[in-house]
Formats: sequence, C-alpha cells, structure tokens
Amino acid sequence: MRVVVQEWERVLVYRDGRFAEELGTGRHRRARRRRRFVRVAVRPRLLVVPGQEVLTADGLSVRVSLTVTARTADPRRWHEAVDDADALVYATVQVALREVVAGRTLDELLAARATLADEVRERVGTAPETVGVVLERVWLRDVMVPAELRHAAAEAATARAQGQAALERARAEVAATRAMANAARMVAEQPALLSLRTLQAVEAGRATVVLTTGAAGPGVPGVVPGGVPGVVEPG
Repeated sequence: MRVVVQEWERVLVYRDGRFAEELGTGRHRRARRRRRFVRVAVRPRLLVVPGQEVLTADGLSVRVSLTVTARTADPRRWHEAVDDADALVYATVQVALREVVAGRTLDELLAARATLADEVRERVGTAPETVGVVLERVWLRDVMVPAELRHAAAEAATARAQGQAALERARAEVAATRAMANAARMVAEQPALLSLRTLQAVEAGRATVVLTTGAAGPGVPGVVPGGVPGVVEPG
C-alpha cells in the first residue's frame, strides 16, 4: 500500500504488534499485511488550563488560568508511554500551577505575575519529556480575584489617597502658619515694615484711601481696612 506522510505528522509502523519503523515526510510503499500504521501529529498544539480555584498562602481564594504550547518530540514515546500523553502533561501543569500559587500570598502572587509562568515551567521539570512531549511556551492568562477582595483593595487605595491628601493639606497649613508667625515677628521688630506694606497694598489697588483726622492733623491719608470709599472731612 502507499502511505503519504504530511509535513506535520509522523507514521509509526507496527508489524505483528512490534514497532518496526517510523516514516517521515513523503510517500512510502509498504505491505499492508500484518502491519498497523499509527499517525502522530508533531506540530505544536495548545493546552489550556482553565481557571483553577486555589487558596494562597494567606488563605485567600483566587482563580488562575494558564496556557501551554506543547509539541510531540518523540512520536513513538508519545504513543507508547501512556494511554493519553496530553492528559498527563495537562495534569502535570495543573498540579505545578496549584503548588506555585499556594506557596505565595495574594500580594506576592499579584506582584510576580510576570514570572509566575516561568516558575510553573520549572516546577513541571522533565515530566513531559518522559512521554515524548516538549513544552515550547507557558504563559499566564488571568489571575481572577473575588469581587469582595477587589472592593477591599479599591477602598484601601482610596483611603491611602485621602490620607496623603490630608497630610499635604496639613503641611500646607503648617507652612502658612509659620509664614504668618515670621511676618508678625518681623513687623514687631521693624514697625516701619507695616507702613511699607500698606503703601504696596495701596499701589496694587487692594486698599481704600480715606482722609481722617488724627494726631497728624486733618487731611492725612490712611488706610482703613473695610472702610467706605470716599473722603472724611475734618470736624
């Protein structure tokens, strides 16, 4: 019979139940009698580990999902080692993921999301190779935190932001109080500064000039805080 092997597969030939040969890509002619042909796909395939509910080291429940790209490197071993090699690889990756997550607190888990997949791959080790499979890539899909934990985290972040804002307001008030105290001390030590400040306020147009009677005599200009604009004639 004629056997055509595609680029993405290999064909195992068994004669009387014993392995005879492995056929590579191309066209082959073999007798059908007393032979059995097994096709094994060797192109990469995707193994998805859906959300696994795991308790972290601090007792919080999270759901973590993982994606793995696997490829059959040894077709004969993949076919003969176990009944379902992909199922064995899936179970190995699942257990490794649970062990890695369970060994971390929630904060550590969220902080190490970029390296979590590499740790899972290291923990899996060479187990897939025993069934002829190579893990080409492992990456983390999702870390799902329960809604109540997300709400608690949002409230904690809001509280930290509010506390920081209150601290900044307090610092500003302290700085303003110190500035006022310094100004009062300077005016007490140098009374002429108050007259200079008054003239600056008049020049800037932020004060009202009136004529009052006093020790300096009538018609002396002055500044009356909150006074009524106009001229007060001598009595």
